[in-house]
Amino acid sequence: MAPSHLPEPGSESSRHSFAAESDPYEGLDLREVFARLGRGLPQILGLAALGLVVAAVIYLIASPSTSSTTSMRVAFAFDGAAQGLYPDHSKFEPGDLRSPDVILDALKRMGLATNEEFLSKIRAAVTVEGIIPADVVKQRDRLRAAGQTVPPYIPDEFLATLTLPRSFALDTRQREFLLNDIVGAYRQKFQRTYTTVPKAFGNAFDTLRNADHFDYELLLGREVRNITDYLEQQLDQAKTYRSPTTNLSFSDLLKQTTLFKQIRLNETLGLIRENGLSRNRATAMTKMDYYLRTLEDEESEALEQQKVIQDLLNKTQDRSKDVVLGVKSQVGQQRPESPVLDQGLIDSLLANDAYNFLVRKALDAGLTVTRVQAEKAKLIERRKIMEGFMKSSTVDQSAIIARVDKSLIELETAYNQLVSDVRETYADFAKQQFADAIRVTMSPVTESKYRPLATAGVIGGFLGLALGMGLSLLGIYAGGPKRSAA
Repeated sequence: MAPSHLPEPGSESSRHSFAAESDPYEGLDLREVFARLGRGLPQILGLAALGLVVAAVIYLIASPSTSSTTSMRVAFAFDGAAQGLYPDHSKFEPGDLRSPDVILDALKRMGLATNEEFLSKIRAAVTVEGIIPADVVKQRDRLRAAGQTVPPYIPDEFLATLTLPRSFALDTRQREFLLNDIVGAYRQKFQRTYTTVPKAFGNAFDTLRNADHFDYELLLGREVRNITDYLEQQLDQAKTYRSPTTNLSFSDLLKQTTLFKQIRLNETLGLIRENGLSRNRATAMTKMDYYLRTLEDEESEALEQQKVIQDLLNKTQDRSKDVVLGVKSQVGQQRPESPVLDQGLIDSLLANDAYNFLVRKALDAGLTVTRVQAEKAKLIERRKIMEGFMKSSTVDQSAIIARVDKSLIELETAYNQLVSDVRETYADFAKQQFADAIRVTMSPVTESKYRPLATAGVIGGFLGLALGMGLSLLGIYAGGPKRSAA
């Protein structure tokens, strides 16, 4: 029998007792909480203000040792940038933006110190990071989740930052100008490298100063071939381009080079060869003999290389049938667990790549042998002509040399005009092609020094506010005794 002091199950008193035991907030009096907070409101506001001031003062004291970041966005849009290559197929590195010569050029522009210590500090403060869009990140995450191989991603836009202590001897404007000048110096370096004709181009007559007449045929003939090859290469890139400065296309320049060779060059070189002109024919013979031995050594080396490549090519052709049969036998098998590309197909692809590589090498080796043999034949012919003049009676060549010298002056004038047209035409084309190769997509911006101060003040004020509220809830008030909880 249940004791008489316990409430009966299901009665109203039983339900009230169970609700009081199950509700932990039943004894919480919100009026008392708000009353304590109201009484401690001056204290709460005072501590919040004190925390704000203390945090701001601490930040101002420590701010000289903190860093300030200046950032800007730079985009690279030249051919090959997406593959990590410069236009000449050399390796492209975004870190080239902070190379020592670029930093030094930027410092000189601003008239700043260029000593090694200052240069090292600026270079260490510059960083270049790729910017990866959010949609690219999501797409690559989906590929990873699907178990697929994620291809390498090379961004075309980068974030360049300059991070220096606030106490560094550069103000905000100078830091922005410096970062902008660094990008400008890199842009000029790029233009010097890829938008102008190399300085060595078109300097044939500078090389021939005080040279013997015998050397003119060798060097000028090679120079014309180099100009022709250069123009043919540019014509492949821009078949319809016409320069606004010279009003010439690369096709026009090729025709102009052909006329220069037929009208000017052949006349001068013909006079030199026909009369065997040389300031010292014995010295010319010695130079030809040495050059002939050099060509013979080069020919022997090229023939050996051609033989090795041809042997490898023959072996590859002998194995081609076996590779094809292997592919057919493996592809016909039904193996669900095997990959899409079986081993036979991979072997076939590798064999085809090796065969194509050897074919290209064999073609290059054959062309090299042909070129060396042709140059050797020309030199032998010139040697016979010079030898014939040496055996004949000596004749006064002063009149012929004067005629040749006059022809050389006219030849040099025409040559300089041709080279000038080539340079100006290519410069216009390069400026158009690489106009947006390196562009700034966001101007330099320095983070505000007031934002960290405001952040520190807000954090200090919040901590002071929390402390004041806690003390008030505990009944501890500034200037008064602790109040016991009712």
